[in-house]
Parts: sequence; structure tokens; C-alpha cells
Amino acid sequence: MKRTTSSAYEPAQALGEHVGEAMAALARLNIPAERLAALQTEYLKEAAALWNGFISAGGHSALKPDDRRFAAKEWAENPVAAYLASVYLLNARTLLNLAESVQADEKTRARLRFAVQQWIDATAPSNFLAFNPEAQRRALETGGQSIAQGLRQLLADIRQGHLSQTDESVFEVGRNVATTAGSVIFENEIFQLIEYKPLTTKVYERPLLIVPPCINKYYILDLQPDNSFIRYAVEQGHRVFVMSWRNADESIAHLTWDDYIDQGVIRALRVVQEVSGQEQVNTLGFCIGGTILATALAVLAARGEQAAHSVTLLTSFLDFSDTGVLDIFVDEASVQLREMTIGQRSPTGPGLLKGQELAATFSFLRPNDLVWNYVVGNYLKGETPPPFDLLYWNSDSTNLPGPMYCWYLRNTYLENNLTVPGKVRVCGEPVDFGRIQAPAFIYASREDHIVPWQSAYASTRLLKGKKQFVLGASGHIAGVINPPLKNKRSFWTQPKLPADPQAWLAGATEHPGSWWPSWAGWLAGHGGRQIPAPRRPGHRRYPPIEPAPGRYVKARA
Repeated sequence: MKRTTSSAYEPAQALGEHVGEAMAALARLNIPAERLAALQTEYLKEAAALWNGFISAGGHSALKPDDRRFAAKEWAENPVAAYLASVYLLNARTLLNLAESVQADEKTRARLRFAVQQWIDATAPSNFLAFNPEAQRRALETGGQSIAQGLRQLLADIRQGHLSQTDESVFEVGRNVATTAGSVIFENEIFQLIEYKPLTTKVYERPLLIVPPCINKYYILDLQPDNSFIRYAVEQGHRVFVMSWRNADESIAHLTWDDYIDQGVIRALRVVQEVSGQEQVNTLGFCIGGTILATALAVLAARGEQAAHSVTLLTSFLDFSDTGVLDIFVDEASVQLREMTIGQRSPTGPGLLKGQELAATFSFLRPNDLVWNYVVGNYLKGETPPPFDLLYWNSDSTNLPGPMYCWYLRNTYLENNLTVPGKVRVCGEPVDFGRIQAPAFIYASREDHIVPWQSAYASTRLLKGKKQFVLGASGHIAGVINPPLKNKRSFWTQPKLPADPQAWLAGATEHPGSWWPSWAGWLAGHGGRQIPAPRRPGHRRYPPIEPAPGRYVKARA
């Protein structure tokens, strides 16, 4: 028993030494002396209680840490592991309390909290084979094969350049994801335009153009038939067109924000107008696609043209005054660094923002769910992650042209210029969202950590047409991809749009299920007459080029 107690103490002592070093580093920051003393006293008291409890139980700790990383029976059955997990959680609480106590401006505190949380998550005992009793038992049961398989999967992930979050061999774009029938009817160096095959005998005369985010692939809106937003829109009788952005390579590394507006959205609008014979079309933008769409419509409005009969924005920023956790990554120095390395000011010429870098950034916003969970499962336990279409899409990253990305970074996240009418010019025109006269349907997700719902709500103050705001449950992706047949989650509505988003929520009514039917009912009112569905895709000037989903979406970063 003494050996057991000693072996338990040594790694615990090591963990204590690490947290002691971190506490000392944090203490050198501006923390009030009385607060620091109180935290140190509290820490020593709780650490002593843990140790005494472990000793008095004869090394058989009954502690069961309330954390899913340590929820398996192996942790509770192994007294050393249970003790280490408890010490780790105490250290984590103490470090976060220290970070919270630093006297600094809010952005500095947010960065400090983020850095401390990253360190805490990375040093969890569950992430190390020597401390993880689940992985150890599996290694014993398999005669070491789980470790060998974990090493093979680690080498495979190194070769492919990213951590596997799902069994990617199960999926293929165009075979079992992105399968809604359609045709590519136009392409240029920036995007392909897909027209989807009607699923009804009649369609609304006014078509729907969807502008997806360019920072990832459009088929998040067309994963499987039973959760495809695109298919749902087609089933509602709409003639649907979707932009499929090109995965940027060196040949288009020089492209700018203006190019994405002029040769991207505005060009797509022109094709849809000509193909449908309609001067105005219904439009939808998702995430950064909403920012790009609204900018394009503002450019056209400055030229005296109202090309959109309606605008739908899904989890989109127009006002970047509160960008949530992403704000910690952006300041003048970081933006200048991007401009000097991949932007127009780069001494070696424009470059690319690599899609894998973006994907890694978003994953580390939720590291336990999207990073360490797979490190433990894939490498320590030798498990193959189960197939999941959304995580396959999440790993299918896209590159962006450096100049385009740098303009976006400076004028939105850093300076929030788009909210000031006329402050910036795009395609030679002053941008003023207030000139867009179309009615708007604005959707946000309540637990969105990418676009906080209050920031999406701020679009109601910038757009001057008739507006409807809907708040859905869950996060940035799961809140949007919520098909009615699954009858999951809920959403909130209310007709009034007070200036304060919390006042809106206080007066909102919760509805069970998906928000999609609410949007479909709203969009039907803007579709115009119902006419016979077109027999063939495209137009004499825009004949089909290839079947959907097209070549562009299949290009890997």
C-alpha cells in the first residue's frame, strides 16, 4: 500500500509543481495581493483535503470527478487515477480563478483566460497513456494492439495533415454527401453556380440564390437527404441556385474582397436573373456568406439597383462590434502580420490562408470536444472514430486568397467599418446596408460561439426593410441544420424588435421543433406566382456544364 500511495503522490506532486509554476507566472501579473492570498489559501486547503482523504481511505479513493473525461468506471476503480483526476480539476479551477482575478482590460483578460484554458485542456491526465486507466486496460486486453493501431492512425493523420474526427473513408462528395440532383450552369475562377432539379411540378417564379460561406464547403447545407437544407428548399417549390466557391490555389491567390463581390455574388445574381427572367431574386447568405451577400447588395443599391426581393441571413455578422471568442485572435499587430505575409503588402506577393489553419483555429475553440477527445480515442485507445457526415464536412477545409482575407479581417473584425455608412468602398461604391430595401429574415443560434446571437440581432438595426428575427437553439451549425422531420430543439420568435436583444428575448415565445417551416412560410410570401417547373436546367447562354455537385467542391485543400 505504501508503494501505491507513493506512486500516487509522485505524479500528483508533478502536477502540483506545474500548477505552482503557472500560479507563480500568473502572480507576476496584476492580481490584488489579498485575492492572491485567498486563492493560495483555498488551494492549499482543498489540496490537503484531497490528500488526507486519499490516505485515510487506504489509497482507495471514493472520489468520482464530475467530468466526462473521467466518467468511465476505470477512473473510479483506480485510486491513483481518481486522485490524479481530482488534483487536476482542483488545479484547473485555481488557474482559471487566477486568470479571472487579473486586473487588465477585458480583451487582455479574455486572451489570458483562453490561453490558460488551452493549457488546462492539453495537460489533462486523460491525454497521457501513463495516467489514463481506460487506455491502459484496453492495451492489456488487446495485447498491445490498441497502441500499435493508435500509432498507425497517428502516422496516417500526420500524412494527411489533420486530426481525424470521423472515418473519412466512408464519405465521398457526390456519392453520399452533397447528393441533391442538379447541374452546374456557370463557372468562373471564383465559383461554380449550381441549379437544382425541381422536385415539384410547379415552382415559384422568383428563384432563390444561396450564398454559402467561402471558408468551408457549401455542402454543409446538403449533407444527407434527410438533413439537407437545400433539398428542403427545393421541396417547398423554390427554384434553387447555390454558389460553390472554388478552393483557392496559387493561381487565384491575388484575388481581393472586391473580386469576391463583383465576380462572385454579383456575377451569380446576373446569371440567376437572366436564367429565371426575374429582375429581383430571393437571396440567402450563411455565416460569412451573409456578410458577402449583404455587401454585394449594398454595392448594387449604391448603383441604384435593388436586385434582392428578400434577404435571409443565417448566423451572419454585419455588425462586428462583438465577435465573441474570436476577438482574442485579432488586433492591429496580428492583422499587419497577415498583410505582410499573405496580403498585398507581402514582399513575396499575395499568398493563401491555408484551410487547415482555419480548421485548427475553430477546433481549438472547443478543444475537449474537437481535439483531445480524438487524441485519446484515436491514438491512446486505437479506436477508429465513427462515421459522421458533419465532422467529415468539418475536416474538408478550404483555402482563401490572402488579399481577400486580409481586407475582411481588417475591415470587419478589427475596425468594424461596414457598419458606418460610406466609410469603405467596395467595387468603387460606398457601402451602406441601409440602402438595401428588401425585407429580411434574420436567424441566429442561441449557443453560437462563432457569431454570438446578440451580434446577429444587431443586423436588425442596420437593415431598413421589414425584418423578422428568429432565434434557434444549439450552436453555429447544429442550430441551422435542424430538419423538421427530426423534431429536435426549439426556436423563439416575437414581432417586436427592441434595440436591446435581451429585451427581445424576454418577450419572445418559444416553439418546439425546427425553425425551417417558419422560414419556408415567410419565403413563400416572397416567391411570386407559381409557374410550371423548368424542364431543363440553365439557359441557352448557360447550358449545363456538369452534374452537381461539380468539380470545385471536390478539390481538397
